[in-house]
Amino acid sequence: MPIQLTMKFRRHQRQNNFRVNLTPLIDTVFLLLIFFMMTTTFNRESQLNIDLPEASGEHASQQDDVIRIIINGQGEYAINDVDHSLINTQLDTLKRALKEAAGDLENPPLLLSADENAPHHAVMKAMEAARDLGFVRLRFEAQQRPDNGNE
Repeated sequence: MPIQLTMKFRRHQRQNNFRVNLTPLIDTVFLLLIFFMMTTTFNRESQLNIDLPEASGEHASQQDDVIRIIINGQGEYAINDVDHSLINTQLDTLKRALKEAAGDLENPPLLLSADENAPHHAVMKAMEAARDLGFVRLRFEAQQRPDNGNE
């Protein structure tokens, strides 16, 4: 009698094991994010044209007790005399010079005279020195525009 061998194959039930590996996709997205963060510039150029005004009107009366802070185009300071500039542009040096110029005056009027090319931070530093010393009477000096007869 011949032996009959029968093999019983198991049928695997197919499950929906379809999976997408998201790791390469996430890596790619992070690389793109880093690339755009590193190559993007966040500086926005000013798109406004600003014409600074010139002063017109009467000259202010000169007072003897006015302390004049002069700022040249390089941001250097002088007190009351253009020819005698301060040794440096440090805030403490400017404060000491203002105290010395004020003498016994408690709140003398200050006249800030800045060159048109003076750096903005130099003007702000002069205003900060005046504020720190308690000087609140601050005026700005401007050049009178030439009259062309257009008024």
